[in-house]
Amino acid sequence: MSPLDLKKLEGARKAALPKFVAPQLATLVKNAPVGDQWLHEMKFDGYRMVCRIDRGDVQFWSRNGKDWTAKFPNVATAVKSLPLKSAILDGEIVIVDTEGRSSFQKLQRAMKESSKANFVFEVFDVIHLDGSDLTHTPLIQRKAVLKALCKPAGRRATVRYSEHVKGNGEAFFRQACKLGLEGIISKLADSKYESTRSKHWLKVKCNKEQEFVIAGYTPTSTSLPGFGSLILGVYEKGKLVHAGRVGTGFSFKQRIELKKQLDKLARPKTPFAVMPKDPGLREALWAEPKLIAQVVFTEWTSDGSIRHPSFKGLREDKSAKEVVREVAKSSPSKKGR
Repeated sequence: MSPLDLKKLEGARKAALPKFVAPQLATLVKNAPVGDQWLHEMKFDGYRMVCRIDRGDVQFWSRNGKDWTAKFPNVATAVKSLPLKSAILDGEIVIVDTEGRSSFQKLQRAMKESSKANFVFEVFDVIHLDGSDLTHTPLIQRKAVLKALCKPAGRRATVRYSEHVKGNGEAFFRQACKLGLEGIISKLADSKYESTRSKHWLKVKCNKEQEFVIAGYTPTSTSLPGFGSLILGVYEKGKLVHAGRVGTGFSFKQRIELKKQLDKLARPKTPFAVMPKDPGLREALWAEPKLIAQVVFTEWTSDGSIRHPSFKGLREDKSAKEVVREVAKSSPSKKGR
């Protein structure tokens, strides 16, 4: 059977093309799951995007439903060359470095000059295709369809099919970390597409990294411009709690621009539910908790702060209220459930 013979695909059903489909999200786990029922893909360091194509009209939607089409003109043009009339594709917009790795920092810089940047769309799922809803089609079959659609494109193309390996998750994860990648995503081969955070999709990270809400900053006491460090927080039961500070990873230009953004959001009192005990915050300048920082770090301390953090960039694809402490769960048993 041809992978593009949609009438014979298990679970495929006729349906109108929806305007937007919320993306399926992965659950953070400590180790790669064991068993051949799992497909393992590289974890990309970029912006998750849902791409909607309708007879030449292309739109890119962020995970929280914002239209980002204008930010990626080269990808919107490239998607039009795929052999399809209508579709919803799931993937990640990235900038690839000279070693072939996706870089969030390079992506941030490139987005400031999007008309010139060579963005890449790493596509890993097809949710809807030419009048057929594929959300109930097993993942392994959806990926076969997607690969056939992207077959003419190579690794230098703008739209790229995200390859996977079957089984051997632990070895695949070790190799990903050895190559300096962010981690891996493991998915059950027979799973349906679910617009929620699911244990059928798992993520394993080489380093600890997540988003934090910026609650303000400490003034600079050195020759560095802008600020000394950003004050970070996460939400717990609807309340913002302190998660430490980050003072490295910024360029001089970022420090100046971030200070300007935070000064526009200035507030007289802390946005934290409970004032942190950190004595370094005595001269803190507080801000409305609206900006989100992507930060890499080594570990969480017993008092709920992060150790050895480094700033990677601002995130615009989710709301501050969604930012919580990510806790890795145990991987599923060999049965995969």
